[in-house]
Amino acid sequence: MCGMKLPPCYIGLEQARQVLAEIGVELTPRQMKRAADRDAHGHRKLPFFVDPVEGTLKIEKGTLVAIYQQLQNDAVRDFNNSD
Repeated sequence: MCGMKLPPCYIGLEQARQVLAEIGVELTPRQMKRAADRDAHGHRKLPFFVDPVEGTLKIEKGTLVAIYQQLQNDAVRDFNNSD
């Protein structure tokens, strides 16, 4: 498994699902795939890309965790500013 620092660590769908489970976000394999698949407008819910060598979906591990951390930070900020 890749560390949080130094070169980027690209992981597949199942590894991404495991990383999210470690931070308390439990998704089924189907939910994970839907987050990685393009919608009708060609956008993905998470920034997965197709590995040019393997042809499989990949995401950078640190980016995945950072997305959830940023959403949490935004929620706390919005909550604190709602006075």
